[in-house]
Amino acid sequence: MRDGAPAIAVDGTGLRVAVVAALWHEEIMQGLLDGARRGLTECGVEDVEVVRVPGTFELGVACATLAERYDALVALGVVIRGGTPHFDYVCSAATTGLTDVSVRTRTPVGFGVLTCDTEAQALDRAGLPGSSEDKGHEAATAAVATAVTLRAVGARRPR
Repeated sequence: MRDGAPAIAVDGTGLRVAVVAALWHEEIMQGLLDGARRGLTECGVEDVEVVRVPGTFELGVACATLAERYDALVALGVVIRGGTPHFDYVCSAATTGLTDVSVRTRTPVGFGVLTCDTEAQALDRAGLPGSSEDKGHEAATAAVATAVTLRAVGARRPR
């Protein structure tokens, strides 16, 4: 475990979760997706749907469409800085879009979007053999833990 990162162990039995994953950067995305699946399994979540979208920019609309059908969502994507402002626009749009979905629908969205300067940084966070971090796993367990917490405090979702 990384310094400062919480150890999250939660029982998400009975929750329905959708994992929305971008297609760009196939090896990194596979690591994130595998990590999310491991995290959900460790939390006891059996009802999981995986939805693939073209890129990180499309995560928001997909999550907005799925939010009312699931107890939690996990958004996975990778954006690697290039030589143009495109990186900033995509990162900002993804963050704002996913935050909006979560707040507006009151459906937790685990944020598993890597925003890295280099491919090596992304690989190190993807939960692959030799990676120092597993952001897919972290995003999945955070989404489940938040859903469980919201249920415990009696939060209602908009209809």
